[in-house]
Amino acid sequence: MMAPAAILAGCQSDPDIDITKLAAETDPPETLYNQGLANIKAGHMTEAARKFDAVDAEHPFSDWSRKSLVMSTFVKYRSGRNGDAVNTGMRYMKLYPRSEDSAYVQYLIGLAYWKQIVDVTQDQSYSQKTIDAMQNVVDNYPDSQYVDDAQAKIRFARDQLAGKEMQVGRYYLERKEYLAAISRFRKVVEDYSNTNQIEEALARLVEAYYAMGVVQEAQTAAAVLGHNYPDSKWYADSYKLLKSGGVEPRENAGSWISRAGKKLVLGSS
Repeated sequence: MMAPAAILAGCQSDPDIDITKLAAETDPPETLYNQGLANIKAGHMTEAARKFDAVDAEHPFSDWSRKSLVMSTFVKYRSGRNGDAVNTGMRYMKLYPRSEDSAYVQYLIGLAYWKQIVDVTQDQSYSQKTIDAMQNVVDNYPDSQYVDDAQAKIRFARDQLAGKEMQVGRYYLERKEYLAAISRFRKVVEDYSNTNQIEEALARLVEAYYAMGVVQEAQTAAAVLGHNYPDSKWYADSYKLLKSGGVEPRENAGSWISRAGKKLVLGSS
């Protein structure tokens, strides 16, 4: 059996282990909470989270537990344990949805999702989760200091979702699977018109419809693009493509593209 002195020496050699955890079960919640704060100050994030989680485990539903859940969510987010941060934050929101710190915890949940967003060539489920979490901040805590950044994160995540649609649409377009490509570009135009992808989406519709021989729809897409983004390089390319076939942009008011274009104008006003 290892001697007590050897156990203590082993603990002291690890910079991220606080030997006071050995007495965690008997420490009062205030002591554990303050130990957690001290570990944050010392940069021992893993041990800080352990202290805060101990408060919640040993003294559930107390005010110290509530405060510790906030800090545990923060520490886990700051240390890159985003999945754990979400789980702890969700527990807090379930127990204290209208407390003084609920807006902050909901914002941390959104940040933890946002940190997990990957390149548009990969699955974008965390983009949607970011949108949902941050929209809760905007809707439920409209006067909080986190709203502006929450909205910025929503815009970023929406641009990611639109980018994913564009990536798949271009894949189909390159393979001359025009109907499949059009369905992706249409989704961007109709559902993500306020993202950075809208100009290319309209231009790709011109390209796909023109390749199919559906010239009137190609003309309409180009007209909507030119009306909203006359200086866009995408419009210049679309105009050049149509002129090569002897036609020009011309809007068909009965087209779904024309209807979407009117919403685009309203959305940008």
